[in-house]
Amino acid sequence: MKHLSDIILLGDPRLYEVCAAVEPEEVTDLQATVDAMANIILEFRARYGAGRAIAAPQIGVMKRLVVMNVEKPIAFFNPELFDCSEEMIEMWDDCMSFPNLHVFLKRHRYCKMRFRDLQWKEQTWNLADDLSELMQHECDHLDGVLATMRAEGEQAFRWVR
Repeated sequence: MKHLSDIILLGDPRLYEVCAAVEPEEVTDLQATVDAMANIILEFRARYGAGRAIAAPQIGVMKRLVVMNVEKPIAFFNPELFDCSEEMIEMWDDCMSFPNLHVFLKRHRYCKMRFRDLQWKEQTWNLADDLSELMQHECDHLDGVLATMRAEGEQAFRWVR
Protein backbone atom coordinates (compact mmCIF):
# COMPACT_ATOMS: atom_id res chain seq x y z
CA MET A 1 0.00 0.00 0.00
CA LYS A 2 1.34 3.42 -0.92
CA HIS A 3 1.48 6.27 1.59
CA LEU A 4 2.23 9.98 1.82
CA SER A 5 5.97 9.26 1.64
CA ASP A 6 5.44 7.72 -1.82
CA ILE A 7 4.46 11.04 -3.43
CA ILE A 8 6.96 11.91 -6.14
CA LEU A 9 8.49 15.35 -5.61
CA LEU A 10 9.29 18.23 -7.94
CA GLY A 11 12.34 17.44 -10.06
CA ASP A 12 11.56 13.75 -10.56
CA PRO A 13 11.50 13.15 -14.35
CA ARG A 14 8.39 10.92 -14.09
CA LEU A 15 6.30 14.02 -13.33
CA TYR A 16 6.99 15.28 -16.86
CA GLU A 17 5.83 12.12 -18.67
CA VAL A 18 2.54 11.75 -20.53
CA CYS A 19 0.47 8.95 -19.00
CA ALA A 20 -1.05 6.00 -20.85
CA ALA A 21 -4.80 5.56 -21.08
CA VAL A 22 -6.49 3.16 -18.69
CA GLU A 23 -8.00 0.18 -20.50
CA PRO A 24 -11.31 -1.33 -19.30
CA GLU A 25 -9.63 -4.58 -18.22
CA GLU A 26 -7.25 -2.63 -15.94
CA VAL A 27 -9.92 -1.09 -13.71
CA THR A 28 -10.12 -4.04 -11.29
CA ASP A 29 -6.34 -4.17 -10.93
CA LEU A 30 -6.24 -0.41 -10.28
CA GLN A 31 -8.73 -0.58 -7.37
CA ALA A 32 -5.89 -0.90 -4.82
CA THR A 33 -4.23 2.15 -6.40
CA VAL A 34 -7.49 4.12 -6.19
CA ASP A 35 -7.82 3.19 -2.49
CA ALA A 36 -4.20 4.13 -1.81
CA MET A 37 -4.62 7.48 -3.58
CA ALA A 38 -7.75 8.27 -1.54
CA ASN A 39 -5.84 7.51 1.67
CA ILE A 40 -2.82 9.56 0.59
CA ILE A 41 -5.11 12.58 0.16
CA LEU A 42 -6.30 12.15 3.76
CA GLU A 43 -2.72 11.75 5.03
CA PHE A 44 -1.64 14.85 3.11
CA ARG A 45 -4.61 16.83 4.45
CA ALA A 46 -3.79 15.78 8.02
CA ARG A 47 -0.19 16.97 7.61
CA TYR A 48 -0.61 20.10 5.45
CA GLY A 49 -4.24 21.15 5.95
CA ALA A 50 -4.94 20.97 2.20
CA GLY A 51 -5.40 18.39 -0.50
CA ARG A 52 -8.48 17.36 -2.43
CA ALA A 53 -7.19 15.23 -5.31
CA ILE A 54 -4.14 13.43 -6.66
CA ALA A 55 -3.10 12.15 -10.07
CA ALA A 56 -1.66 8.65 -10.46
CA PRO A 57 1.73 9.79 -11.82
CA GLN A 58 2.33 11.58 -8.50
CA ILE A 59 2.77 8.13 -6.95
CA GLY A 60 4.60 6.63 -9.91
CA VAL A 61 1.60 5.01 -11.63
CA MET A 62 1.81 6.28 -15.19
CA LYS A 63 -1.88 5.90 -16.02
CA ARG A 64 -4.59 8.46 -16.78
CA LEU A 65 -6.23 8.23 -13.36
CA VAL A 66 -7.22 10.94 -10.90
CA VAL A 67 -8.76 10.40 -7.47
CA MET A 68 -10.61 13.13 -5.60
CA ASN A 69 -11.41 12.67 -1.94
CA VAL A 70 -13.51 15.48 -0.51
CA GLU A 71 -16.68 13.94 0.93
CA LYS A 72 -15.90 10.48 -0.42
CA PRO A 73 -13.33 9.04 -2.85
CA ILE A 74 -14.17 9.36 -6.54
CA ALA A 75 -12.02 7.85 -9.31
CA PHE A 76 -11.76 9.45 -12.76
CA PHE A 77 -10.37 7.18 -15.47
CA ASN A 78 -9.12 8.83 -18.68
CA PRO A 79 -10.48 12.30 -17.82
CA GLU A 80 -10.49 14.83 -20.63
CA LEU A 81 -11.38 18.49 -20.41
CA PHE A 82 -13.29 20.33 -23.13
CA ASP A 83 -15.39 23.47 -23.68
CA CYS A 84 -13.06 25.49 -21.46
CA SER A 85 -14.21 29.06 -20.93
CA GLU A 86 -12.31 32.06 -22.19
CA GLU A 87 -12.91 33.58 -18.75
CA MET A 88 -9.93 32.86 -16.51
CA ILE A 89 -9.37 32.98 -12.77
CA GLU A 90 -6.08 33.95 -11.14
CA MET A 91 -4.94 31.91 -8.19
CA TRP A 92 -2.12 30.61 -6.05
CA ASP A 93 -1.92 26.91 -6.91
CA ASP A 94 -0.48 24.28 -4.61
CA CYS A 95 0.56 20.70 -5.30
CA MET A 96 1.28 17.55 -3.30
CA SER A 97 4.51 17.15 -5.29
CA PHE A 98 5.79 20.49 -3.96
CA PRO A 99 3.82 21.04 -0.74
CA ASN A 100 5.70 24.13 0.47
CA LEU A 101 5.57 26.03 -2.81
CA HIS A 102 2.64 28.00 -4.22
CA VAL A 103 2.56 29.09 -7.86
CA PHE A 104 0.60 32.06 -9.21
CA LEU A 105 -1.21 31.13 -12.44
CA LYS A 106 -4.41 31.36 -14.43
CA ARG A 107 -6.98 28.63 -15.02
CA HIS A 108 -10.26 28.48 -16.93
CA ARG A 109 -13.20 29.45 -14.73
CA TYR A 110 -15.46 26.84 -16.39
CA CYS A 111 -14.93 23.64 -18.32
CA LYS A 112 -16.47 20.24 -18.90
CA MET A 113 -14.85 16.93 -18.12
CA ARG A 114 -15.59 13.56 -19.69
CA PHE A 115 -14.31 10.45 -17.90
CA ARG A 116 -15.01 6.81 -17.06
CA ASP A 117 -16.05 5.82 -13.53
CA LEU A 118 -15.27 2.63 -11.57
CA GLN A 119 -18.05 0.80 -13.45
CA TRP A 120 -16.49 2.05 -16.73
CA LYS A 121 -19.56 4.18 -17.45
CA GLU A 122 -18.85 7.40 -19.32
CA GLN A 123 -19.79 10.54 -17.41
CA THR A 124 -19.63 14.22 -18.18
CA TRP A 125 -19.37 16.85 -15.45
CA ASN A 126 -19.74 20.60 -15.74
CA LEU A 127 -16.99 22.18 -13.65
CA ALA A 128 -16.83 25.70 -12.26
CA ASP A 129 -14.44 27.76 -10.16
CA ASP A 130 -12.50 25.68 -7.59
CA LEU A 131 -13.56 22.33 -9.06
CA SER A 132 -12.64 23.53 -12.53
CA GLU A 133 -9.18 24.66 -11.44
CA LEU A 134 -8.65 21.47 -9.42
CA MET A 135 -9.37 19.16 -12.33
CA GLN A 136 -7.31 21.29 -14.71
CA HIS A 137 -4.40 20.87 -12.29
CA GLU A 138 -4.87 17.10 -12.05
CA CYS A 139 -5.38 16.59 -15.79
CA ASP A 140 -2.21 18.60 -16.40
CA HIS A 141 -0.35 15.99 -14.32
CA LEU A 142 -1.56 13.29 -16.71
CA ASP A 143 0.08 15.21 -19.56
CA GLY A 144 3.35 15.82 -17.71
CA VAL A 145 2.55 19.50 -17.08
CA LEU A 146 3.18 20.99 -13.64
CA ALA A 147 1.80 24.20 -12.16
CA THR A 148 5.37 25.54 -12.16
CA MET A 149 5.25 25.42 -15.96
CA ARG A 150 2.15 27.66 -16.00
CA ALA A 151 3.56 30.34 -13.67
CA GLU A 152 2.40 33.89 -14.43
CA GLY A 153 4.75 36.80 -13.86
CA GLU A 154 8.17 37.39 -12.35
CA GLN A 155 7.00 36.85 -8.77
CA ALA A 156 4.89 33.77 -9.39
CA PHE A 157 6.46 31.58 -6.68
CA ARG A 158 5.84 31.77 -2.95
CA TRP A 159 7.34 29.58 -0.24
CA VAL A 160 4.82 28.48 2.38
CA ARG A 161 5.69 27.05 5.78
